[in-house]
Formats: sequence, C-alpha cells, structure tokens
Amino acid sequence: MPINNFREDEELVQSLNITIIKRLMSYLGPYMGPVIKTLLLMAVVIMVELSNPYLMKLGIDKYIAEGDWENLFLLGGIMILINVVAVVCSRLRMLIMGRVSNSILLTIRQQLYSHIQKLSFSFFDSRPAGKILARIIGDVNSLNDVFANSVTSLIPELVKIAAVVVIMMVMNYRLGLVALATLPFMLVTFFFISTVSRKRWQLHRKKSSNLNAFTHEDFSGIRVVQSLAAEQETSGVFLELCNEWKDSFVRAVRINDFFWPTVEMSWGVGTILVFWFGASMIGTGTITPGLLVAFSSYVSMFWQPIMNISNFYNQLVTNMAGAERIFEILDIEPDIKDRPDAKPLPEIKGDVSFRNVTFGYDEGQTVLNNVSFDVSAGQTIALVGSTGAGKTTVANLISRFYEITSGEVLIDGYNVNNVTLESLRSQIGVMPQDTFLFSGTIMENIRYGKLDATDEEVVEAAKAVSAHEFIMKFEKGYYTDVNERGTRLSAGQRQLIAFARALLANPRILILDEATASIDTHTERLVQQGIRRLLEGRTSFVIAHRLSTIRNADRIMVVEEGGIVESGTHEELIRLKGQYYNLYTSQFRFLNDEEEAG
Repeated sequence: MPINNFREDEELVQSLNITIIKRLMSYLGPYMGPVIKTLLLMAVVIMVELSNPYLMKLGIDKYIAEGDWENLFLLGGIMILINVVAVVCSRLRMLIMGRVSNSILLTIRQQLYSHIQKLSFSFFDSRPAGKILARIIGDVNSLNDVFANSVTSLIPELVKIAAVVVIMMVMNYRLGLVALATLPFMLVTFFFISTVSRKRWQLHRKKSSNLNAFTHEDFSGIRVVQSLAAEQETSGVFLELCNEWKDSFVRAVRINDFFWPTVEMSWGVGTILVFWFGASMIGTGTITPGLLVAFSSYVSMFWQPIMNISNFYNQLVTNMAGAERIFEILDIEPDIKDRPDAKPLPEIKGDVSFRNVTFGYDEGQTVLNNVSFDVSAGQTIALVGSTGAGKTTVANLISRFYEITSGEVLIDGYNVNNVTLESLRSQIGVMPQDTFLFSGTIMENIRYGKLDATDEEVVEAAKAVSAHEFIMKFEKGYYTDVNERGTRLSAGQRQLIAFARALLANPRILILDEATASIDTHTERLVQQGIRRLLEGRTSFVIAHRLSTIRNADRIMVVEEGGIVESGTHEELIRLKGQYYNLYTSQFRFLNDEEEAG
C-alpha cells in the first residue's frame, strides 16, 4: 500500500490567521448570556485577587505594626470569606463555559457533517474517508479548550494584567518600572517561539490526519490485506506514519517547552529586581515593608496571567490547524447545488432525454461527447459496453451527481439543472455495483428506502424480490444484525436486501448499476422475478456486463467511444452483427468454455 497516498494534501499556512480566530469567536454569539455571566463571575474573582495584596499590606503596615491583633484577625476572616466566594465563582464559571464550549462543538460538528453530506461526488473522489473523519472528530475536538479558555482565561487575564500595572504604577512607579524591566525580553522570545510553534503544530495535525486516513482504509480493506498476506507491508507503512506523527509531535512540544521557562525566568528575574531595589528603598524610607510584600504579590499577579495567556496562545497555535482544516471544508462550495431559481420537480412519469450532452470528469478529457437519446416512461433501457466507456456516467448524469459540460438532461421535459436536487433525487432510485448496507438490522436496512414504512410494507418488499425466505432462516429474522457493511451476509443476500430497499422507495426512475454482478447463477434465477417486479411500471436503466440478464430490455444501448454507437432490442442488435453481437457472442463462448472446463 503506497504511503504517498496518505501524505498531507494541503500547503501549510505560514501565519496565524486573524480571520480564522474571528470566525471561531463568532460561534460565541448565541451564548452571550452565559458568557456575560461568566465574565461577571470572573470580575468577582479578579477583584478578590487584586484586593488580597493590598489587604496584606494593610495588615502588615497597620495592624501588625500597631499590635492590633483583634483587627488583624478580623481582616484575616474577611480575606478567608472573600476568597471562598472567589473559589465558588471560579468553579461556576468553569461549569458554565464547559457547557457553552461543548454546545459550540456540537454546532460545528453538525454544521460540518451536514455540509459534507451536500458536497459533490468529486469531493469524495479526491479524499480518503479517514481524512474526512479526522476533520469531523479530531479537528473539532481540538477546539474545546479554545472556546472555554477564550472567555475564562484570555479576557479576564488581560483585564488583570492591565489592572495590576495600574496599581503598581500608582503604588510606586519606580518599583513598577523595575518589575516590568524583563517584559521586552519575554515578548521578543515569545514572538519567535510562537512563529515556529504554529508551523510545527500545523504539520502535526496533518500527520495525524494522514495516520487516521491510512488506518481507516487499511481496516476497511482488511479482507484484501489478509488474503494477499500483506500484513507485514501495511504494518511497515503504519509504523512509518506513526513515526512521522511522533516526530512531528516531539518537534512541536520541544519548541513549546520554551514558553513556560521564558515566562518563569522573566518572572523570577523581575521578582529579584523588585526585592533588590525594594530593600534599598525601605532603607531610605521611600516605601514600607508592607508595600514591598504587596508589591511582590502584584508582580506574581502580573506574570501569572502572562503565563496563562501564553498557555492559551499555545493552545490556540496547537489547535489553529484544526480550525483551518474545518473551515477549509466548510468553505468548499458543492459543484452540484440548487440554482437560485430552481423549482421543485413535480411528480414525474419517467420520460428521460439527453440532448447533445457532453461531459468529462477532468478538464480536457471527454467521457461523453454530444450524446442524444429519448426514453419513454416505463421503458427498461440496458446500457452495455466496455469498461470505462461511460455507462455509469450516463446514469450519474440523470441524477445530476455531476454537472454536464454542455447540452441538456431532461426528465419529463424539465431540465435537471433547473429543479431542486431533493425533488429530483427523491424520485430516482440508484443501486450501485458495490451494495452498501448500514450497521443495524435487516429491517432497518430495508426501511431506509422509506423511513416511515410499516413492518408489513418491509416484509412485502422483501417477498417481492425473493429475499423473505433466506431472511426468515436467521434466528432473529428481520431483526438480525447484518454487521458493518453487511459482512454477516453473502454478496447475493446483500444484493437482495438492496433490491427490497429500492422497491420500498418506489422511485419513478430506477438505475441498476451492475446490480446482479455479485449474485450467483442459482440466486440469479430466483431473483429474476423479483427484478421484473422491481422494474415494472417505472423507467429503468440497467448497466450490466452479464448480457444474459438484459435480453428482455425494451432497448439496449451500446456505449463506446463517448457515444451511443448502437441502439435496439436484443434481436435487432444480434441481426445487426455489430459491437453488441461481438460482445454477446464472445461472452457466450466464454461461459461455455467455463462450463466445459468445470
């Protein structure tokens, strides 16, 4: 399994994006009530913290100096009381912001999930599922601390720093300037560290995404891995990706570890300078001992918020890559979306027309070139041709899964570009070649075709496609758990359940893309009656390599070289002795050779 398939697919952004920060903070808007409550609680905490050093100064310079022990004990009681209130307020603000941050994460995750569901097939064609999963789970989770601490740490700590600076300057501006002497050194170092740190954390998020993508794909394809005895190779790739993840984490943490020592060193040196100059000022009678003690407390109160802010900035830098990756997805406009003037498609009969349709998945590479045909409601159309000729593309364009380059696709005379996607696709049923079943019971998987269907309707649909008999052989019948992707069932059983699901949905247009490819010959004979029931009364497009399954189609269209090269009934095309004749006879001979070899 090539490791390069899981390398990061985006360029690293080189600077902290203020726009991203503003966009993140906009999610706090609906929660201004709890945010204001939190800020009020923090205001109480800050006032208590700011008053503590002054109360200590008062106790030392007045009550201790005068031997007024009664008032000193009263002052001590007051300090205990207000600090208990501060602890309670601090606890309450943590609970409030915890609820707010988790509510915001729920909003972002739901917004991201809903947006991804609306994105076009081209988005999923170019991204491993594991990387998409990493955005919804890991990247969103990484924002939790950002929202919680932006209110509980950033704003209050900035207020506290400003208040402490003002208080120190008022108490003694000379000693205040001494306390701030190491601030420029800390700011320069902080700027350098933050610049490098952000790039490294951004790289680490991408390495984490690569690891998620590989792990998801490897376990999804575990049957292939084990059948090819490729465990050692995939383990090697996994180990290499793990090492890249570990190395990126270590490099990011290593630079981050300079944050705290830088602040602590500035804090320590500043405190030493305050005591050094303060002691000499006490000797000259410029300040009192109580003021120096209070001043040392204010110095701590100045540097502690800076340390907290640096820690918040560290979290912001660490998690900003996750925010950028989330908004990168949210900013992707679906290639296929409702036009501003789109109208709901009324209930259709099922007429389908292609008018000079040209289409290519990649620019400059045409899959269909100037294709035109008309299909009447209720007809069964078989699309045949070599692999990659464009059969599935024709079906995809009917449901408008891709935007055509030129021409028109019409359903009952309505251009599919001019109707809403929901009204269009709700009347079209698609059964892909790779039958997908969800984790859950057989009953739930069939009911997915019509979510409000009764149990009786589900059973009737299963009976119509010959699925009821094998379902009832399970101990729990329709309430049997199929496991993830239906691994508990055989390929043929999964197909039959998918048939029942499609029948229950009752679409006016039905597309079967190699829908019988995984059904063995015995099961195929049993299900033919069910398929005929499925096709009855609705327009159907059947894509099949097994040509024996489409002999009774109303019309067979041979898709080759970007167009419809032959069209007619089975008998007409056989008499024509063209490409369909060659495909049919060669397949017939191949099957005969297989039977003789068997």
